[in-house]
Amino acid sequence: MCALFDRSEPRRVSPGEYPLWDRALALLNRDLAVTLPEQKPLQLLALPPYDAHGPEYVYVALANGEWHGNCLDPESVDDPAAALATVAEAAQETVTERLWQAWPLCSVHDLGMHPRDADGRLSWWCAGERSRRGPAHIRAAVGALDTFVHPCRPRRKGRRVR
Repeated sequence: MCALFDRSEPRRVSPGEYPLWDRALALLNRDLAVTLPEQKPLQLLALPPYDAHGPEYVYVALANGEWHGNCLDPESVDDPAAALATVAEAAQETVTERLWQAWPLCSVHDLGMHPRDADGRLSWWCAGERSRRGPAHIRAAVGALDTFVHPCRPRRKGRRVR
């Protein structure tokens, strides 16, 4: 029997233990490599359950083992879309809170972006520059920040020459 707060050290999750989370993390690591090339890849770390019958707690952590936020939703382990969403949110939470910076940043507005479903695909969404009434837009699909997606901008009327 262990004491109430006697927790084991986290262990690094082996490749293949959670295949959908592995694939999702690979996409997030692509985005991390493009936006923060000085950072080493994110990893999955696991803590044992509090009781003998519960699931272990899996977190997205920096390469040095630090993480922040909630564990990955265990119900997402068998659903590709849910797995990507939970890993994206956890990765963003860990990077933002442990490095003390917004991540990822929109290259157009220099604002932090958030994962959002866009036509059935999880994408990085930017709120736009509200002070200038710039439009909100999808920057790129999660895992594809190395490609540039031009924001949708309304057509501007040409200047009238007087």
